[in-house]
Formats: sequence, structure tokens, C-alpha cells
Amino acid sequence: MGMVNHAQPSTPSYKSLLSHHLKNHRLDEARVLFDQIPVPDVTLCTMMVTGYARNGRLGDALELFYEMPIKDIVCWNSMVKGCLDCGDLDMARKLFDEMPERNVVSWTTMVNGFLQFGRVEVAERLFREMPARDVAAWNSMIYGYCGNGRVEDAMKLFEEMPRRNVISWTSMIGGLDQNGKSDEALFLFGKMVGSGVEPTSTTLVCVLTACANILDFHVGVQIHGHIVKVGYRFDEFISVSLITFYANCKQIENACKVFHERMHKNVVVWTALITGYGSNCKHEDALKVFGDMIKIGILPNQSSLTSALNSCCGLEALDRGKEIHSAGIKLGLETDVFVGNTLIVMYMKCGNISDGIAIFKHIAEKNIVSWNSIIVGCAQHGCGLWTLTLFSRMIRARVDLDEITFTGLLSACSHSGMLQKGRRFFKYFSQDKSMVKLEHYACMVDVLGRCGKLEEAEELINDMPIKANYMVWLALLSASRMHSNIDVAERAAKHIFDLEPHCSAAYVLLSNLYASANRWGDVSRIRGKMKHSGVVKQAGSSWVTLKGLRHEFLSGDRSHPFSEKIYEKLDWLGGKLKELGYVPDQKFALHDVEVEQKEEALSYHSERLAIGFGLISTVEGSTITVMKNLRVCGDCHSAIKLIAKIVGREIIVRDSGRFHHFRNGNCSCGDYW
Repeated sequence: MGMVNHAQPSTPSYKSLLSHHLKNHRLDEARVLFDQIPVPDVTLCTMMVTGYARNGRLGDALELFYEMPIKDIVCWNSMVKGCLDCGDLDMARKLFDEMPERNVVSWTTMVNGFLQFGRVEVAERLFREMPARDVAAWNSMIYGYCGNGRVEDAMKLFEEMPRRNVISWTSMIGGLDQNGKSDEALFLFGKMVGSGVEPTSTTLVCVLTACANILDFHVGVQIHGHIVKVGYRFDEFISVSLITFYANCKQIENACKVFHERMHKNVVVWTALITGYGSNCKHEDALKVFGDMIKIGILPNQSSLTSALNSCCGLEALDRGKEIHSAGIKLGLETDVFVGNTLIVMYMKCGNISDGIAIFKHIAEKNIVSWNSIIVGCAQHGCGLWTLTLFSRMIRARVDLDEITFTGLLSACSHSGMLQKGRRFFKYFSQDKSMVKLEHYACMVDVLGRCGKLEEAEELINDMPIKANYMVWLALLSASRMHSNIDVAERAAKHIFDLEPHCSAAYVLLSNLYASANRWGDVSRIRGKMKHSGVVKQAGSSWVTLKGLRHEFLSGDRSHPFSEKIYEKLDWLGGKLKELGYVPDQKFALHDVEVEQKEEALSYHSERLAIGFGLISTVEGSTITVMKNLRVCGDCHSAIKLIAKIVGREIIVRDSGRFHHFRNGNCSCGDYW
């Protein structure tokens, strides 16, 4: 490189061309041009150094920087910032210490660097050592405090500021909101307006986000009015915030109005509407918006793919989820951790465990959500040993465990009958008192209860350091029903009715337990109590999602257009079942009626009707996936095992507790559920 000439101004043409190459990330072309400059001045050298750093080529930036015989303070500041942008805090500090002179920008850049890396104490010390602090330095410190969760320190510093600008107020408002203090953020915004400071579009975005987080519809609408008045309504970040605000407040029609005020080319605006529809359970609308976005040539990003996949999950629409997965592959986002995590959940919830595991393996940088998603998913599918294997790998990967990991492990132990493992996990996690929540006690009661340890489960509840909620007692009641223990069931039910008088599940479990013991008088008493209390039993329903349409069935349902064919198929299966020696288990027909009526009622339970529909509506040999809102009945469980063998298909049934994979006369649960 030639000698740097301070006297010679930058040649406009060189500067313009160099800027063009760097802006378009054409670094090699920029370097060729740079080397052709007879005597590049400090400005051109600084441009090249900054270009290298912004593109992650820190080594090249440093090499060029050290070749420069003369460097001004702008060049030093650019190089320090370049090191920080490339993640090298030590080199940034070294250069900062070597600087022949520093200005307020130098100090602020270094303070920002330490805050960026979570070194708050060092940043504080450096901030206090600054010879002079302008408002930007104070703002940086406030922003850094908030970003590191120290919002009280930020507020204290904000109060100490000798002079504030709109950025100071905006940083503090945004920081309060991001740290769960949205009410305080709105209060501070009121003070800001009262002080005569005019909010910018960024300020209004922060305020709308706070309104969305705490569902303050009244203030949000006022802010919207102000936005229209000052002319910010077409700002894309404002549009995103307004759409999210209205969607969170369950005003999705207003969110649509904001969206349709103009034609948007920004994927973030489209994503806000897709997410808004999803959060309002309007999943079909969400997927339509996603499709429209692609049709007009806007490529989805990680967030839009994730939101669309969440809607597929909500619809249990595996086919549509696979289509979006294909789009993700084409865009090179399959291995992205956020997309990958959502794909795991989608495949697992739609019954496709093998694809869920395959996605997990392909995620390049797995995080805690990745591990929890696969562990919880395998637990729901009853794959206890897989869950434990994955947990061992998680430990070896040095990933910190959390409450969701604990829930997944206990759930796996419960569904797979691993009593000793469950006890050990509970003991291990209980060492950290802050880790164990009510849901973990409910899971452990379920582990013990399913294994028949009802007394131990009841003792665990009575010894809890926190008061048990109705869900904990419901787990004990469910186990009592499973093991036909009326005494424990009645005690558990009493606690539930004290805590949650309208818990229909408790009434039904107790009534069914009495019915299975032929105590019809008690059944009548419980049903009368339900009627008197206005408690309505949740109707059992099962459904199959086919080509984006959900086909739902109730027990004995004849409303479906294909009912005649469905019943014909079930009657044919009934004959085949008898040939295999199947005898209906009448204890699951919980009505005081004749034997023939009981058998007929069992034959047309909702899950069997859904399977019948699946058999007549799908390709021979394909997997049938049925979802049910309640627990699958024991007689249907026995029948479906044989049906899977008769038709030579895999039948997947997800009930209220887990997935059952029926193949060749067997179920993945091993008859333990």
C-alpha cells in the first residue's frame, strides 16, 4: 500500500466506486480497486477497514489497519467497533488501550462492547472513568443495563441524567417493557409527553408493544389515533406494531384493516398478520395469508415459516406442514434452529415421530428448546427409552436443564412405567426447590399412581411444601379409577370439589368408577350433583384431518355424509374381530343397559367411527391418524390393535394423554397407559 497522504483529498470517483463495492459486499473487487489508488488517504483506508470488519473478515481489516502509517481517531474508532462486531472483545480492548488519543465516541464504543458481551461491571467502571460524557454515552449505558436485565440500574441512571433527548426516553420505555414492566413503560411515556418531548416513530413502536403485552386496548387506540395524526401510519415498523397490538387484544379485524391500508413488500409485516391470525386460532386464515405472500413473490423468513408451521400444528394438518417444510428446504432454512424446533413440534403433534427425530438430528446449533421439544415429543409418544437416551446426550452436550426438561422426563417415566427412574429424577430435581412446580408434583403423582402406588402418591401430595391444586388431586383420582380404588378416589374427589367445584373430569371419573363397580345408585347421585351444579360432561369426540378438512365424529354419530359406508366398514370389521376371538369388554360400556346395547355402544365409539372414515377415505396401506379429546377407552384400545392387524395398516391415535401407535396387533404403549 502506498504512503497515506493527509493533504490529498479523496478522489470522488474512487470513493464512490469503493463505497458501491463495499455496500454490495463485493470485497475482492473493492480491494482490487483500492490497490489501484496511487496514494489512498485515511478516509479510503478507513472505508476498506470497515468494509472488511462488517463482512466478518477481521484478519484482513487488522492487517490493513496495521499497515497504515498514519491513523486518525475515526480510523481507530472504526477498528475498535469492527473488532466488537466480529466478536473479539479482547482485541477491541487492546486497541482501545493503544489509542494515542480518545474522544467520547471511543469511550462509548468500548462501553457498548462490554455491555454487548454482558460485562456490565467493567462497562460501569469505564463509564465512570470517561473524561466527558455526552447524551449518547448515557443512552448507551441505559440501553446496555436494560439489555442485561438490570432495569432498576437503568432507571436510576436515567433519573441522574443531566440532559435527556428522545432516544433516552425511548430506550428507557423500551427497556422497561422488555423486562416485564409494561405498566411502568406506559407511565414513563405519559411523563415524556408531559415534559414536552415529541415521540418518534420508534418511541411509538415501543409504546404499542407495551400496550400489546398488557392488553391495554384503550391506550393503544389513543396511540393509533396519534399515529394517524402525525403521519406515521405507513411506517412499516408502526404497521407491524399495530397489527400485533390489535391481534393480541383479540381485535383481528382491526389488525387486518391496518394491514390492508397499503400494499406491503416487507416480509415482517406479512409475518405479523400470519402470527396474529395464529394467536387468534384462525389458522386457515393464517395459512391463506402465508400463501398469498408467496404468490406475490415475497420470500418467507424464519419467523413467517415458524408462524405458518404453528398454524399447521393447530390444524393438525400434516400434509400442509410438509408443504411448508419443503419451502423451508428450498430457502435453506431447514437447519435453522427456530424453524427446526417448530418442525419438531409440528411433526410430533401430528403423530409423525420419525420425521420429528430426523429434523432434530439435522439442526446445526441445537438450543434448550430443541432438546425439550424432542424429549417432550418422545415422551408423548411413549418412547421412554428414547427419551432417556436423548436426555443423556443433552447432559453430555452441557445444555442447562429447565422445568420443561423435568416435565418431559417425568411424563416419559409415567407413560412407560419407569417407576424407579421417575423417583430418581424427582429426587434429583427436587434439590433445586425453585425448579419443582405444581405440574411436576402432578406428573410424579401420575408416575406413582399408574404403577399402583396410590398410598405413596397420596402421601406425596400431603407432604407437599406448597398447597396442591386440583390438577394434582385429579392425577390421583385418575390413577384410582385405573386401579379401581374407590376409597382413595373419594378422598381425591373431595379435595377437587373443594378447589374446583365445576371440574367435569372429576365427576366423570368418579361416576365411571362407580359404574364399573355396578354401584348404580352412586352413579345416579353423582349425575344428579352434576346437574344441580350446572356441570356439563365434555362429549367425547374423535377426528381425522384429510386434505386440510377436519372430519369429526361423536359416539354413535350418523351425521357424516359417508356414514353409511363408515358403518358398513365397521360392521365388516366387527365380523373379522369375532373371527380373531375378540369379545367386547362390557365394563367400558358405563350404562345400566342390556348386554347387546352395551356391545353396540362400544362398536360405534367416536374413535372407531373416525378409523372407519380413515379406512374408506385414504390409500390402501397408508397410515391413519386419529385425534381424540378424551382418553381412549380400554375396549377400543383392544379392538384397534386387532383392526390394525386386519387391515395391515398403522393406526395412530392421540388421546388426551399420549399417542398410541397400533401396528400388527400391538400398541406402542405396551398396554400401559
